[in-house]
Amino acid sequence: MFCISPITQVCIVIVMQLRYAFRLYPDTSQRTALAKAFGCARVVFNDAVRAREDARKAQQPFPKIGELSTRLITEAKRTAERSWLGEVSAVVLQQSLRDAETAYRNFFASLKGDRKGPRAGPPRFKSRKDARQSIRFTANARWNITGKGRLNLPKIGAVKVKWSRTLPATPSSVTVIKDAAGRCFASFVIDTDPAADAARMPDTGRTIGIDLGLTHFAVLSDGTKIDSPRFLRRAEKKLKKAQRELSRKQKGSKNREEARLKVARAHAKVTDARHEFHHQLSTKLISENQGIAVEDLSVAGLARTKLAKSVHDAGWSSFISMLQYKAERYGRTLVKIGRFEPTSQTCSTCGVKDGPKPLNVREWTCTACGSVHDRDHNAAINVKTAAGLAASACGAPVRPGTIPAQREETGSHGFPTEPRAA
Repeated sequence: MFCISPITQVCIVIVMQLRYAFRLYPDTSQRTALAKAFGCARVVFNDAVRAREDARKAQQPFPKIGELSTRLITEAKRTAERSWLGEVSAVVLQQSLRDAETAYRNFFASLKGDRKGPRAGPPRFKSRKDARQSIRFTANARWNITGKGRLNLPKIGAVKVKWSRTLPATPSSVTVIKDAAGRCFASFVIDTDPAADAARMPDTGRTIGIDLGLTHFAVLSDGTKIDSPRFLRRAEKKLKKAQRELSRKQKGSKNREEARLKVARAHAKVTDARHEFHHQLSTKLISENQGIAVEDLSVAGLARTKLAKSVHDAGWSSFISMLQYKAERYGRTLVKIGRFEPTSQTCSTCGVKDGPKPLNVREWTCTACGSVHDRDHNAAINVKTAAGLAASACGAPVRPGTIPAQREETGSHGFPTEPRAA
């Protein structure tokens, strides 16, 4: 199925945009400046949403982004009510307007059915109590990295950065994000080099099928079993204690805010550990295999069952997303088979469908040929067979088609990725 003749093979160059995230350590004055920037960007965004909602109610055309920029930024700075907008970089405010424009564009595209994925709702007003705050600086903001390795941001200063690695190219923009745990990150947008990616991941002749589960996080078609770390279950006792302490604090008090941060940090630690586990495993599988097959699981449906907590703890969707964008970046093939494929009911030896089995049955014997199967290993073999990856045994390289690249990168240290504004 995936065997390509060397004569007809066409080399397709795919350039991706990735985000490299690094932890920031602003001092007291810089935290104050960042808080001002977050607040100003939030106010401009809310003003843009309010202006368009007023136009909709009055049955008038939506104001264009140029008109909004003049009214909500340039003219607003001259008023007493919005004079403090001049204390932050104008680029931050302009990018906030662009975010509002993108939110409306996604909403209307979703209404028309032109946008893939879950239906996008209309933009909502942002709150200063939101768990996540962000601002973005483009190249014309004149931000730079100093000789001492600090990130110099306009009207904020040179912020200390924890560099876990060097940037492979000059970034086109940087987004500063503050998460619920109070941590700050700088996310740089980098264009990938296809030649360098190809050198890092040479072609291999191996293909693999993956059966995702809860007893084992993944079982491979070659018999390898990868245990489920269960990060949330292991931290559950600590999380419950922190949540109890938070519930006992008086609302609006400083003690409650400190308890809230403690809960947020505990959750962030679990998320970071799971994220790192997914990255390491997905990179290993991509580097060792030319073709990978997985099931297209209905995670949203499984999350409504009694297994919801374990399903969320496993994080299958995040893991498959990582496999997908890494396969696109390094020229691998990721095949998703239908979720209704009877991989656990079919004998991988003779192909006879032996009927459904309860979850507590981990081994079964085929009634047709007498083969004894491990449930998960048998399913992984069937996943690979259903995807047609066995056809790559002819030795020809397996290459994907042109697919829009996901903007994410390995080693982002638990930092949630954010789509770049169009």
